[in-house]
Amino acid sequence: MPDHAGLRGAEEKMTHTIEYFQRELQGMRAGRAHPALLDKVSVDYYGTATPLAHLGQVSVPEPRLLVVQPFDKGAVPAIEKAIQKADLGLGIRVDGAIIRLSVPPLTEERRRDLVRQLKRRLEDERVSLRNVRREAQDTIKADKALPEDEGRRLLDQLQKLTDRYVRELEELASAKEHDLLTP
Repeated sequence: MPDHAGLRGAEEKMTHTIEYFQRELQGMRAGRAHPALLDKVSVDYYGTATPLAHLGQVSVPEPRLLVVQPFDKGAVPAIEKAIQKADLGLGIRVDGAIIRLSVPPLTEERRRDLVRQLKRRLEDERVSLRNVRREAQDTIKADKALPEDEGRRLLDQLQKLTDRYVRELEELASAKEHDLLTP
């Protein structure tokens, strides 16, 4: 663990950035069914915006099929409407109290669009890491109790930490890009 408050805070924030990016990547459709595709779906349930995960169980019985089993059968129309409104490009079929969502294969053009979107998100997260680095640099430089050589050592550690987290972001993005481009 780093030995300065500025470094510890920076590492914590960088870890949160990585975790956020991982969650964002899970929600990107790659031609295969994944429950995270429905994470951002909010259902108007008795006048309250409720996350879909709180209203039913989402399972993946087949690679291109999601099944939503609502806890309350009366919520089926509201859930169906919310999924349609989310415009996820999924085929929706209601079988009584079960909602089946088919994930169509991605077209080549859609894959390229998703890769562009991925690269934009990656750059946003890189900027976020650089902002965290800048804040930590300011904290270290403002610490008048630090000897000059200790300050330089901490700034070097901060740069190495930043480089490590940027590499981790790029590895995650590269894996997702491979996933998106693989039919």
